[in-house]
Amino acid sequence: MGHEEVKSCPHCKQPLRKWRCPEGSSWDAEFLLVCFNDECTYYLRGWDWMKSRYNQNISYRYSMNPVNGSAAPLPVWSNEALKNSTIE
Repeated sequence: MGHEEVKSCPHCKQPLRKWRCPEGSSWDAEFLLVCFNDECTYYLRGWDWMKSRYNQNISYRYSMNPVNGSAAPLPVWSNEALKNSTIE
């Protein structure tokens, strides 16, 4: 499967959205594909995971780099965090 074929979150099956990488970041892509579904089990479980393991009040969203196909958690501190950098 090519990297461009991955269009939905493997955890909730909702469409991934383009999220603009910040200037100066180390990602080798202009954007990442990110799940911004607030009901995604990966995102919801992340709150408890980060609190119990690291005593941090943060979670993470599923993200995928379309250049190299790597998936990784994208840290967020609220439901609205990073949503203002999505690309239509």
